Amino acid sequence: MKASLLVLLASSAVSLWAAESPLQVLTRIGPEGRGNEAAQTAWKEVVAQGPSILLPLLEAAGTGSPVADNWLRLAADTILDRAQRAKQPLPTKEIEHLLLDPTRPAPTRQLAFDLLQKADPKRLDEIEPSLLNDPVQELRRGAVQRLITAAATASADDSKALYLKALDAVRDEDQTKRVSEQLEKLGTKVDLAKHFGFLTRWHVVGPFDNTERRGFDTVFAPESELLTSPFNPAATYQTAQGSLAWKPLQSDDPFGKVDFNKPFGMLKDSTAYAATTFDSDTAREAELRLGCKNAWKVWLNGKLLFARDEYHRGQRMDQYKLKAALLKGPNLLVVKCCQNEQKETWTVEWDFQLRVCDSAGTALPQATSAAR
Repeated sequence: MKASLLVLLASSAVSLWAAESPLQVLTRIGPEGRGNEAAQTAWKEVVAQGPSILLPLLEAAGTGSPVADNWLRLAADTILDRAQRAKQPLPTKEIEHLLLDPTRPAPTRQLAFDLLQKADPKRLDEIEPSLLNDPVQELRRGAVQRLITAAATASADDSKALYLKALDAVRDEDQTKRVSEQLEKLGTKVDLAKHFGFLTRWHVVGPFDNTERRGFDTVFAPESELLTSPFNPAATYQTAQGSLAWKPLQSDDPFGKVDFNKPFGMLKDSTAYAATTFDSDTAREAELRLGCKNAWKVWLNGKLLFARDEYHRGQRMDQYKLKAALLKGPNLLVVKCCQNEQKETWTVEWDFQLRVCDSAGTALPQATSAAR
């Protein structure tokens, strides 16, 4: 009976894939290779259609998983390369239209940008400056770089004006560092933490236990309290090691790093919490962007946004992008951060950085950390 059911399910799955177009099959590819076997056949069928499939392919970008988008991108690149070698006409005007339509999904517009760059680099060169304040962060980069390049050879006054214009638009860490360094040489100090929207004023409490990495799933007293009650910075908690109280912690790091080693010392097998309240001038969708190399959980207004039980795999700005719904007025943000047992010197870091921004990486001006 079980064997018959498995055969029936397998046959149904095959029928489902067969009923779909090759492009639909590619968009259904899942993580860890789910659907890869069917995708290999579908990919060949998509590529065989040539330039006529490029626009539907672009519109399919972003409708599936990131793995699916990689297959679509590879198919688009292959079609473009073959068409150029065969001197076939390409729908460059239509690709440009998709690129310049801000209502289209970011993956569609990014792929359109890359195709147009290969198909008509002269036209893209004309278009790129208009993307300086584009809602897609990745599309801004080239326009910002043009300003940086122009500023490097301009007179002092013109250079400063160009760098300031670039600062208004820049969202990437490396470009921002370069712009801020040049502005500082020209007499203008840039507050990087404010520019990016990092939350720098917190209260922290700890250490709680993380022996054998059990602290990640253990609900310690601050966690249960903060998920059901307003934040009380005067609260204390009893542990086997004694009473623990919240401590104010101000980050002076230009990229907002909150370092638990400063108030607690270089501890291992430990868990700590950080809490802050920040204001939003309106109820709105936003992103909380986190960088952390320890195990962590993040809650906003009592709701768990995401968690990652992994240690010392590297840290970078905007490493994790968490979609968030902000309330008008105060919003309570809680971070749980666990340090493991490893003793190597490269494992001593026990910190995180977190900023509040929109989907383009622009800091929300009212999202100022009050740590109250």
